[in-house]
Amino acid sequence: MGKNNDNYLVQGSILAAAGIIVRLIGLFYKVPMTRILGDEGIGYYNTAYEIYNIGLILSSYSLPLAVSKQIAKSRGGRRPGDVKRIFNCGIAFGTIAGGVMTVALIFGADRIAAGLFRSPGSALPLKVMAPTILVFAVMGVFRGFFQGRGNMIPTSVSQIIEQLVHAGVSIWASYDFMKRFADRPNPASYGAAGGTLGTFVGALAAFLFLAVVMALYCRGRGHRAEGKHSSYRRVALGLFLTVVPIILSQTVYQLSGSVDNSMFGIIMGGKGFGEQERMELLGIYSGKYRLLTNVPVAIATSLGASMIPSIVTSKAMKKNGAVRRKIYMTIKFNMIIAIPCAVGMGVLASPILQLLFGDSRELSANLMMMGASAVVFFSLSTVTNAVLQGIDLMAKSVTHSAISLGIHVVLVYVMLDRLNWGVYGLVVGNVTFALVVCILNWVSIGRAMHYRQEVVTTFFMPLCISAVMGAVAFAVYHLIHLVSHSNALSLLVAVPAAMVFYGVGLIKTRTVRERELAEMPMGGRIQRLCEKVHLL
Repeated sequence: MGKNNDNYLVQGSILAAAGIIVRLIGLFYKVPMTRILGDEGIGYYNTAYEIYNIGLILSSYSLPLAVSKQIAKSRGGRRPGDVKRIFNCGIAFGTIAGGVMTVALIFGADRIAAGLFRSPGSALPLKVMAPTILVFAVMGVFRGFFQGRGNMIPTSVSQIIEQLVHAGVSIWASYDFMKRFADRPNPASYGAAGGTLGTFVGALAAFLFLAVVMALYCRGRGHRAEGKHSSYRRVALGLFLTVVPIILSQTVYQLSGSVDNSMFGIIMGGKGFGEQERMELLGIYSGKYRLLTNVPVAIATSLGASMIPSIVTSKAMKKNGAVRRKIYMTIKFNMIIAIPCAVGMGVLASPILQLLFGDSRELSANLMMMGASAVVFFSLSTVTNAVLQGIDLMAKSVTHSAISLGIHVVLVYVMLDRLNWGVYGLVVGNVTFALVVCILNWVSIGRAMHYRQEVVTTFFMPLCISAVMGAVAFAVYHLIHLVSHSNALSLLVAVPAAMVFYGVGLIKTRTVRERELAEMPMGGRIQRLCEKVHLL
């Protein structure tokens, strides 16, 4: 167990690498899908996805975290016999909760889409996507089982399989449905339903993979005794008491996107904007700005998921020093990636949008430049939420998200209704929501663990180096573009040049020290490379 406990950052990085691959696949398949559906169709797709996401969170989104946490706690507390019982209880909970939510969304889709979001066209894609919740619920228990045992590989591989199948089916079905139902009153809605069909088929493929892996795992273990165990009643109660706070926390935390879509539909509809116009603006906001900024946040999500079992195990063994070290390294590793990503997206916003979506509009670029800092704040809030869950302060996570959501609702209402900022108000609200959660989480972790994150090399130096890196990227891009007049070639040169500059800057300024480098994923290889080129 010690070995698994010590390589949490490596395991987290396996999950993070899979998360990045998944987000990149999602980015690349949504490029042709956006071109097939148009901004209106993507607006329907994303509105349906926001509703589905809330249903998923309320029923089963928290199961992988809850199961992994309970399994890690049982192993740390020397009760390995509880593992099988936790798994069985998780399957029962997932089947019931996922099944009920699936039925509720299928039969309530029309009322929810039209009544709360002023988007009747989003009902059909929501109905097609709803059965995914049941599949995800059961699959989530499998993922939590392996994560709780410190093995992120089955989850990582299943996520990649899920997204590859999702991508292929979504592109094909979007195109086929748009063509097949072109004579219907709202073909963009049917096209969006094709996109959501991919979500269901992808989840089903990942579930089948994990079912095979689980069968092989059980066959390999045979019928060996598991040792001490608790009663099913106690295990079920423990799982339930873990699931509920995580559900509350994630529901409030993730609710901001759905609140934004709902408020935008109601307020902008009251100002005379038709459904098609509103969906086009939401298509730019959700289908381009949020899609791109969510790619680097995948690292935080994955590191957070891998960190929880490790922190729970260390805390169960009363190793508070180890807990603080893990918090420090995870936050620092996260920030040295998130900060340059935010700067790069802000500086090269228009070229990136042109390359991926063929979108050279000033509105799209402005949204990206205004909201790029959300990458940093969402990354940090995601990791600190995971820390609070790991140290049994899940109620704090719920409270902080609720406070931030309350502030968010007021701000977005003022910006949409009073200031008439339109879609820009959503971007500002997106940034401030994550910022408030960061601040509140930071204070609670400091008080509970007597912990204070080192600021200079975690935040200040990466920001300074990233600012210079951004200037380098901007200059190289425009210099190459001046000569070649090629946007793709200019980005292809500017981005790697910026990455090398940033990496060298981290080493030369000792923002990342040799000991920390050795602890990071592939740190040994990077260290040897730096020695060869005399950076160390």
